[in-house]
Amino acid sequence: METERSKDNSTLAYYEANADSFVNTTVSVDFHEPADRFLKYLVPGSSILDFGCGSGRDTKYFLEKGFEVEAIDGSPKLCELASEFTGIQVKCMLFDELTDVERFDGIWACASILHVARKELPGVFERMIRALKPEGLIYASFKFGDFEGVRNERYFTDFGAAAWTSFLE
Repeated sequence: METERSKDNSTLAYYEANADSFVNTTVSVDFHEPADRFLKYLVPGSSILDFGCGSGRDTKYFLEKGFEVEAIDGSPKLCELASEFTGIQVKCMLFDELTDVERFDGIWACASILHVARKELPGVFERMIRALKPEGLIYASFKFGDFEGVRNERYFTDFGAAAWTSFLE
């Protein structure tokens, strides 16, 4: 089976080449409002998978709030930097490599799976759902719009409200 890593992946190449600047520009971005909305459905100590953790900003926040957090990213350089920042080992793994079953209370995919092609998203969501414990929760964010393709050296799948509703159905 072909994996994301075996494909020509401009998005991973971008993050590898720009890891330091990406971390510097994202690590201090205030995201507490959506994170706190997610966390209000979980009890401290719950397990969270930060699915595409980037700089590790969200991982560190969840750890500081008393959650058990596992973090992954597809970029080895981002994994290294996020591990240093968070104090936990960030696993280098692609979305299609998730094989856990009923392991996490919540999965946080903040501005990460928006880099997956629309046709591949159902498989990614199936993996995420399988990795959740019963009654688990997924947070995923996408850019608003109807674009799909390479923009600023990275692949993006955007969703408008109607397209998102259709996708979920």
